[in-house]
Amino acid sequence: MTTTGQDTHTVRALRELEDTRASVRLRAAMAIGSTPDPRSVERIVERCATEPEFSVREMLTWALTRHSASVTVPLLIGELRSELPQARSQALHTLSKIGERQAWPAITRALLSDADDEVARSAWRAAVVLVPEGEESELAGALATQLGRGGHETQLSLSRALIVLGEAASATLQVAVTDLDPRVRHHAVATQRLLRDPEAGFESAIEEAKRVAVLQDGPGGGT
Repeated sequence: MTTTGQDTHTVRALRELEDTRASVRLRAAMAIGSTPDPRSVERIVERCATEPEFSVREMLTWALTRHSASVTVPLLIGELRSELPQARSQALHTLSKIGERQAWPAITRALLSDADDEVARSAWRAAVVLVPEGEESELAGALATQLGRGGHETQLSLSRALIVLGEAASATLQVAVTDLDPRVRHHAVATQRLLRDPEAGFESAIEEAKRVAVLQDGPGGGT
């Protein structure tokens, strides 16, 4: 009887994930996570790729973390090859929450430099969580290729990822502060400041980096 009851509960919840009302979908995701059933994992992963509401996606991620990594991780890794940016981004986000290091080889340089900012940001966050001991410097080098990219939120995400890597990012940043591209230089200098003082605001760190650059690049600068 317990199995039958759980079947009914799961079937209803999965059906409600397709409801037009976000509140119903949110409750359904919560219900699925509260009573994990491995048979529901594939549908949850599929829904993550198309769910328009952020709060529902977060609940779907929580529901996936409630299931065995042996079931969820292979499906999520498969999503990293999806043509849908949201599928890739949400799968990366969920992998970072699960924290299963077997997923590390799937965090490729292509994902770290994905053309979609949200996918790239999710890849950066997942990478610093999953990176094996001893590979932090190589990861820092890969992340540094993205310095200067995008707007405020994207740059802040990258800085935070590099800060997590700590000392492993220092040498890479030291090289980046001499880059010919001013956006790369400013971003690298700002990240260095945040690495030294995590309480410093990113916006003020960027502005200070620009002021320093003006002094260095102006007449007589660096002499």
